[in-house]
Amino acid sequence: MDAVVWIVLGVVLAVAEIFTTTLFLILFGVGAFAAAGAAALGAPVFVQALVFAVVSALSLVVARPVIRRHRRSALESGEQPFGVEAIEGSTALVLERVDAEHGLVKIDGELWSARSYDTAQSFDPGHRVRVIKVRGATALVWQDDVSSAGELPEARG
Repeated sequence: MDAVVWIVLGVVLAVAEIFTTTLFLILFGVGAFAAAGAAALGAPVFVQALVFAVVSALSLVVARPVIRRHRRSALESGEQPFGVEAIEGSTALVLERVDAEHGLVKIDGELWSARSYDTAQSFDPGHRVRVIKVRGATALVWQDDVSSAGELPEARG
């Protein structure tokens, strides 16, 4: 019966991790599953609790720094960016009018929904824009021509 309680606790912690995405609760879930293994082997409750505490602590000490190191963005770590990070900073072609509410652009052959980074700007089809940021599946774009755009948004105070 103790093993079932530990398994339920491990599953609850794993599901809670899905909603927090901190990679913290899952490490305690690992400890709960280890304690379930100890319970299945017939260990007394205090040993199960000790296994839970030791495995959770070891997970935090060993796994957490590794996870944090790999979670850093490619730009922070000096690696070649990929995915959304590779799209940020690239140019796009406006296919449907882009304004503060909606739009459609083509980035490296892929269609992306887009919005203007500056709500006062809008771009007509055929215009070249620069992807400043990606939020979800929407690219926030800015005028690509630096000479006519004035300053880029990073330079604003």
